[in-house]
Amino acid sequence: MERQALNVFRMRLLGSKVTGVNAGSRTLKDAISEAMRDWTTNVGTTHYLLGSVLGAHPYPMMIRDFQSVIGRETRKQILALEGQLPHCLVACVGGGSNSMGLFYPFVKDAKVQMVGVEAGGYGIGSGKHAARFSGGKPGVLHGTMTYLLQDEDGQVNPTHSVSAGLDYPAVGPEHSYYHDAGRILYTSATDAEALAAFDLLAQAEGIIPALESAHAVAEVVKLAPTMKKSQILIMNLSGRGDKDVQQIAKMRGTPL
Repeated sequence: MERQALNVFRMRLLGSKVTGVNAGSRTLKDAISEAMRDWTTNVGTTHYLLGSVLGAHPYPMMIRDFQSVIGRETRKQILALEGQLPHCLVACVGGGSNSMGLFYPFVKDAKVQMVGVEAGGYGIGSGKHAARFSGGKPGVLHGTMTYLLQDEDGQVNPTHSVSAGLDYPAVGPEHSYYHDAGRILYTSATDAEALAAFDLLAQAEGIIPALESAHAVAEVVKLAPTMKKSQILIMNLSGRGDKDVQQIAKMRGTPL
């Protein structure tokens, strides 16, 4: 909750009761586990809701369809502005809702490249990351069979990311499908790369991105120089950074 302090405060302002989870690593994985545990224990008074393309059917399908408004609007607007589809789409991938929302309406357009960016943490070799396609293998978590960071015994490995929203050991099952089918390319950005991209976008455009979205910005910084000037690259800036400013200030020794 500390890393999402602003969002928690906003939710409470709107009348929500927000309860912290002290179990396990106290990250998103544990929050989902506790929510599901409460749901199954109090099924008569509790309904489980999830904002990402995770969990058992029909949750991944529902969230994908709701979020696909992002891609539908993107498609409509770029055709109106440029008269052609983009050459490349880039988005960050935690559970994968914002990226699936952007990608899904373009899946059948074979000429549109799509790149999902996972949390590289301190680097894949460090073991302290949340890059499921770089360090995971198929497994089951929270009702989903998907790529999962796990040990040889199938126990879930701890994850790390500077971004709370990407700090999760599994990924949406439809992302796993597109990964195995070769339709979407998945890469990663380290904490350091994401923080550098955070600064770059803020200083160059006056836009403060969420740390999640900064991972996508980091990939664009790498990818754009390899493309022709005539080609179109669209990145999904999926979140605002004001929720992360306090965390970054603390990391840099100037707590607010």
